[in-house]
Amino acid sequence: MAVKVEIWGDYALFTRPEMKVERVSYDVITPSAARGILEAIYWHPGLMWVIDAIQVCNPIQFTNIRRNEVKSKISAKIVKTVMNSGKGKLYLDASNDIQQRASLLLKDVRYVIEAHFEMTDKAAKSDNPGKFQDIMKRRLQRGQYYHQPCMGCREFPAFFKEATGETIVSESLLGEKDLGFMLYDMDYSDVEDIKPMYFRAKMVNGMIRIPQKDSEEVLR
Repeated sequence: MAVKVEIWGDYALFTRPEMKVERVSYDVITPSAARGILEAIYWHPGLMWVIDAIQVCNPIQFTNIRRNEVKSKISAKIVKTVMNSGKGKLYLDASNDIQQRASLLLKDVRYVIEAHFEMTDKAAKSDNPGKFQDIMKRRLQRGQYYHQPCMGCREFPAFFKEATGETIVSESLLGEKDLGFMLYDMDYSDVEDIKPMYFRAKMVNGMIRIPQKDSEEVLR
């Protein structure tokens, strides 16, 4: 069952994994980020979202910001040690752990996500595609979600609605553009060895067609 969802936001950061310290965004939203937004709106163990296409609507624009971030985290090992010994600290020292980092992110973004869902083996006997389709449509119309959808980072919220009618695309997006290799999703088939998957993203008149997971276009 197919759905079309229009999403937009003031800023977005879909981080390139090859950039180690400074955060640099892809030119457009990744399929995994698009799936995450749909799951934030409606998730159920009986269905699995599959992204078919991403329509870029606004011109691709970048901007720079600097943010304070922590360079360390409280691990489960530290928590267990403090619980057993009663000694140690369960907080981060701002003076030592916070550092300023630059980010290259997108601004004024708008996309139309075309997707469908597939039933999983965790669906109940009472579950069916029509039921899930109706629930998703109601949630889109009412602006409901399980947790705030975001544009790559939680501080950049994503706003959404059901996409109806003709999509207006910026003239700057007309033509064909090779966006290079982009993160497709993570392969969880082996939970002990989770691997990233990539694909060669090509945008034609703002439209990016997403290959299927088992396609030869998806590299592991």
